[in-house]
Amino acid sequence: MRLRQRRRFVLLVAGIITVFSGCNSSNEFSDIQAIPSPSQIASPTASTTAEAARETLDVPYVPTPDNVVAKMLEMANVKRNDIVYDLGSGDGRIVITAAKKYGSRGVGYDLDPKRIEEANENARTAGVTDRVRFVQQDLFEADLSQATVVTLYLLPKVNLKLRPKLLKELKPGTRIVSHNYGLGDWDPIKTETLKSPTGEHHVFYWVVPKAGTKPN
Repeated sequence: MRLRQRRRFVLLVAGIITVFSGCNSSNEFSDIQAIPSPSQIASPTASTTAEAARETLDVPYVPTPDNVVAKMLEMANVKRNDIVYDLGSGDGRIVITAAKKYGSRGVGYDLDPKRIEEANENARTAGVTDRVRFVQQDLFEADLSQATVVTLYLLPKVNLKLRPKLLKELKPGTRIVSHNYGLGDWDPIKTETLKSPTGEHHVFYWVVPKAGTKPN
């Protein structure tokens, strides 16, 4: 009787050890699976991106009319040696137009993977994939330091939040152009008003001041 009890006890202990061993292996595997790869960090999933877009920016996609795009690039005096960064690039039309018309290079940032896919297709159709690229990333996390021109079509509250980053990261002399919305009390150097089938549109133009100089 004692031998049988001891055997049952040994089997019971062994079973418990096996169960716990299995749990540890499962947890370790889950932890490894939870660590994102570099590609996942650079290109978050569509669901994660959409969630981030709603929570951080909440900027609806509204295409900029072609005549407004043309005016924005004209006011920024875009040249072949410029690097145009479009923040909230949508279907990519601003940097694509800049590359096609002026020969400049461009980068577009957008959180929506559908817009990134559309922009890349538009770049292929326009034949400018060697001069532009589109990045699925939060524009507040993007490195803007290489830009010589920055274009915006966001919302007033987003522009205000973005302003310190623009002044911190952009080199003095960098041109900024915004469709419809200003940058708080930073007075634009120039303002233009245009009409299109979608109504009246305003374009604002600034130049990043020298370090230590307050914007107007």
